[in-house]
Amino acid sequence: MSSDQTSSQIRRTFLDFFAARGHEVAQSAPLIPQNDPTLMFVNAGMVPFKDVFTGKDTRPYKRAASSQKCIRISGKHNDLENVGVTARHQTFFEMLGNFSFGDYFKEDAIAFAWELLTSVYGIPKDRLVITVFKGEEGLPADDEAAAIWRKVSGFGDDRILRLGAADNFWAMGDTGPCGPCSEIHYFHGNEPDLARFGAEPGPDGSGWTEIWNLVFMQFERPEKDSPLLALPAPSIDTGMGLERVASVLQGVHSNYDTDLLRGLVDKAASISGKRYTGGTADDDVSMRVIADHARTTAFLIAEGVMPERQRREYVLRRVMRRAIRHGHRLGIDKPFLHEVALEVVRTMGDVYPELRDRRDLIARVTEDEEVRFRATLKRGMKILDERFDELRNTGGKVLQAAPAADLYTTFGFPLDLTQVICAEAGFTVDVEGAEKIIRGAEEIEGPIDPNAAVDTAYREARGLLKEPVRFIGYEREAGSSEVVAVLLVERKGEGEKVKKARKLADKAEAGADVEIVVAETPFYAESGGQVGDIGAIRSAGGLEIKITDTQRPVGGLVVHEGTIVSGSISPGDKVFLEVDHAARSATRRNHSATHVLHWALRTVLGAHCQQKGSRVGPDILRFDFAHNKPLSAEEIARIEDLVNAKILTNEPVVTEVLPMDEARKKGAMAIFEEKYGDVVRMLTMTPEVVELCGGTHARALGDIGLFKIVSEGGVAAGVRRLFAATGLNALKYLRDAEAELLRARQAAKATGGDLADKIAKLVQHERELEKKVAELERKILEGGSAGGGGGGGGIEGMVAAAREIGGIRVLAMRVPDGTNAGALRELADKLRDKLGERSAVLLGAVAGDKAQLAMMVSKAATDRLKAGDVIRAVAKIVGGSGGGRPDMAQAGGTEIAKLDEAIAATYTELERLLAS
Repeated sequence: MSSDQTSSQIRRTFLDFFAARGHEVAQSAPLIPQNDPTLMFVNAGMVPFKDVFTGKDTRPYKRAASSQKCIRISGKHNDLENVGVTARHQTFFEMLGNFSFGDYFKEDAIAFAWELLTSVYGIPKDRLVITVFKGEEGLPADDEAAAIWRKVSGFGDDRILRLGAADNFWAMGDTGPCGPCSEIHYFHGNEPDLARFGAEPGPDGSGWTEIWNLVFMQFERPEKDSPLLALPAPSIDTGMGLERVASVLQGVHSNYDTDLLRGLVDKAASISGKRYTGGTADDDVSMRVIADHARTTAFLIAEGVMPERQRREYVLRRVMRRAIRHGHRLGIDKPFLHEVALEVVRTMGDVYPELRDRRDLIARVTEDEEVRFRATLKRGMKILDERFDELRNTGGKVLQAAPAADLYTTFGFPLDLTQVICAEAGFTVDVEGAEKIIRGAEEIEGPIDPNAAVDTAYREARGLLKEPVRFIGYEREAGSSEVVAVLLVERKGEGEKVKKARKLADKAEAGADVEIVVAETPFYAESGGQVGDIGAIRSAGGLEIKITDTQRPVGGLVVHEGTIVSGSISPGDKVFLEVDHAARSATRRNHSATHVLHWALRTVLGAHCQQKGSRVGPDILRFDFAHNKPLSAEEIARIEDLVNAKILTNEPVVTEVLPMDEARKKGAMAIFEEKYGDVVRMLTMTPEVVELCGGTHARALGDIGLFKIVSEGGVAAGVRRLFAATGLNALKYLRDAEAELLRARQAAKATGGDLADKIAKLVQHERELEKKVAELERKILEGGSAGGGGGGGGIEGMVAAAREIGGIRVLAMRVPDGTNAGALRELADKLRDKLGERSAVLLGAVAGDKAQLAMMVSKAATDRLKAGDVIRAVAKIVGGSGGGRPDMAQAGGTEIAKLDEAIAATYTELERLLAS
């Protein structure tokens, strides 16, 4: 079929259809899940409603509909490798969905879906097929859904197919809500052919494709592999990909030919100077990959995710570098991805205004990342080509772990990109081995653990609450309440590796580590960058608990962490809770200052300076913001001046609780890292400073006191970090600085205003001495004076000690201890040149508490030897690691007693390598 409906019209029709049937139309939630540690990104329309389905959260409505931004690129739902290859897979997509929270169930859900598809959208019935759950793994068949479908659609059993759990039992992940589902499939092509059902669609998209999934939410799996539990009330969760239904209604077989993606594909084609044919050729695949990845790039950067080496940031970097590499494959020899990302902003900015708001940030971060990657892409590809030649010559099929890891650590090649390039050349990669090397070398934080579910004890404690814990701390810092739950905490391990085991208890006594749950509390639980309150819990019976932190481990639950100093505590006890006033006041000052700082940064540096994160507590004010270069001293001074000028106005900090839409109309700024409900707290600190925030704040700007920026630096690509101090903390900072200045004057014997001149003269003198020392060290090394393990005779004597192995002149020796890494490299370089055009040199020395190694291989010998390969093997003997280029590498280790053994082993290792 074909119609002239745009994707915007299709989206609007869906939402209007369900709004007319009593559904609240919900805005798309951010792509970063707010209260779900098991997910890297929102991957389905129901994710923002997960706590509502499980009964942990409530909404003022029982029916909802949304068009939700989704990313499927990690964990169970990972479509990355299919992107661009098939007609229907993307990493980023929009999911249209309608939801019932214990209101209607199967009959209405099926009727709504059928009416919208066939009557409103006008999709021919003869192109549709229905599937239902046939029963499996001890779960009964969904005969009820089959009967409703027969009644609503008029279909017989030939078009209502029964499938197993793999196809028709839906679960969001290893944990969470789940239930049987019913899918609606559409046939792309000429005449619908039931015989092709179940077969993979053709490369052009022809064949049967699922367009809508109706999940009948009846169960929840609280932990991985645990038994299913019945949900409080049967609910409905449906999901229909906007791109897929648009391909149906716009009469095309591929999602990439819809108005959502075709413009991006054409943009990639235009930049490359090549024609897009819509086929399966490499160029066509590359253009589709770029189109999809540009959307993921634009939306994630708009939400504050920057390309880096950890967690979500690393996923974004992988996506961006895959797109850049596909551009390279198309012959695009200049930065281009930012141009396609800006096309995303142009085409989708009306629906998602955050794209327009962060247009400049998206363009800058995307271009900067591409410039960085392109600087190493050609070198990395050259190394891979060399490795491929070696593998072909030896008949090998696997790229070993070490070079794959080196491509990541040295050239920034994500492992999956190396896999793709190797696969195109007919090789595989030792991924497991490479990951071990990378993690060992850099301690990279890996992907979020999909099994990192909420502690069972927290779930049990939440179940004891009749309603979510009520926070009364905006109005006061003390109050009485009843104990709902007592959790005993047992600590296992030490330091950063300590783990906590929790269990509900009927009683806890003095000395016990506990987490206390009460019905209402003045203690602020850590969120929004503000640390949890500290203080005390007491009772008339002699109880005293020192509270060291307050957390919200799951929606609706607040736990007060601490140690019982005296007395005992049990559920049902009446207790008095008191927040530490000094700590809360200092936190208030710091938190309010961050909002004024945010305004000042945007004023001085530009509107792109959006907040990227923050940490505020009694002794810390840390603020991360989007900016791509260090701040000058003049910029810092101007920012401080603006903030302090606002503070001196002593304007009241006005808090209003109002609907989100109303707050936006009043100009309130929302931060993407935060979770906001339908009703929000809006802070006004003068007309220019209006932001949404659920934290605790000063009563007036004057309460903040002096504001002083302490430090500024970079933390990730396009992200800067400020530390600042306020109030008494600022006073302490200035006093410490004065004391340090006084010590410097005394040490330099400076008086009056000549301290800077004195220090400059001292530094100049030290540099001159360092040059003299370096020159003396060089003369000693080249002249052959043995200062701790070297041989005599100078450079010529060293050269005479070289051996010939397999046609290559090789020298491995120890030089005087104390030789620094720079001198070691310089001497190795000279020796290599002296030995001739086919030579290799390894030198070692002890410097401080480490063994230092440097290796040089002449260019003509790198066809048989790689410096990095040799030095890694030798470095293991001294308990270290290293790497570098084929012609130069360096390493270090802590086992200095084995340095001579390592140097001697160099000859053995070279004999082995050259013999093979």
